[in-house]
Amino acid sequence: RSLASAQRISEVLSEPVVLTSPAAACTEIRDGSVDFIDVSFKYHEDAKEYALSDVNLHIGAGKTVGVLGGTGSAKTTLVQLIPRLYDASLGEVKVGGRNVKEYDLVSLRDAVGIVLQKNVLFSGTVRENLLWGNSDADDETLWRACKAACADEFLRRMPNGLDTDLGQGGVNVSGGQKQRLCIARTLLKKPKILIFDDSTSAVDTATESKIRNSLAKISNMTKIIIAQRVTSVIDTDMIIILEDGRIHSVGTHQELLQSDPIYKEIYYSQMKGEKENA
Repeated sequence: RSLASAQRISEVLSEPVVLTSPAAACTEIRDGSVDFIDVSFKYHEDAKEYALSDVNLHIGAGKTVGVLGGTGSAKTTLVQLIPRLYDASLGEVKVGGRNVKEYDLVSLRDAVGIVLQKNVLFSGTVRENLLWGNSDADDETLWRACKAACADEFLRRMPNGLDTDLGQGGVNVSGGQKQRLCIARTLLKKPKILIFDDSTSAVDTATESKIRNSLAKISNMTKIIIAQRVTSVIDTDMIIILEDGRIHSVGTHQELLQSDPIYKEIYYSQMKGEKENA
């Protein structure tokens, strides 16, 4: 069993790196604007179908955008093209007005913060985990990020505060607390683009609303929110509806509520209970 594991590790380490920085790569990202120009993408060259097809989008710098769609509609795939976790098979992805392939990979990925649904915390203290976002952050900066992510609420109840030991992989905190710590860690990076990939799914709606209000006060950061709950994206500048890897519709909450059947169905199915129990 150990030999099989060692061979697999060797295969991974010897795998050639496909995504690299170009010669004379640009290290300065002007702003957090994002453009998809005729983008199609498939995970393997020989795949019969594209995971994303004919995507055209413009997201202005500092805007807040929501992304809705069913399971398998390629929401996560869409945002993974922004920091070049994958390259588009066809078309162009631009950040700050330049093709992402022109940037130094480290600079590009430093400018993009992603908070995942399944969060990763490391063994150690809260402070040690947060410092991955900004190794130079002082206590005041750490607490400010925790407050924006509503993590200060439970951290102040812990006897050791920032020096509380999280155990292996964060076993000492709940799923919602993990998500809030990961949001705080990402905010410490001060990215130009912040991507939430269903990263408030384990947080109650009242806390989520507080987090949204905190994020709304940050004006120089583009925010892309992938969500299952309509309430997570209802106040965004623009909502994108994805269906089977294609953009079904784009608009504000009011526009989509009047014109888009998919959005109307999602909205009324989720808000039904609220009206019945008002």
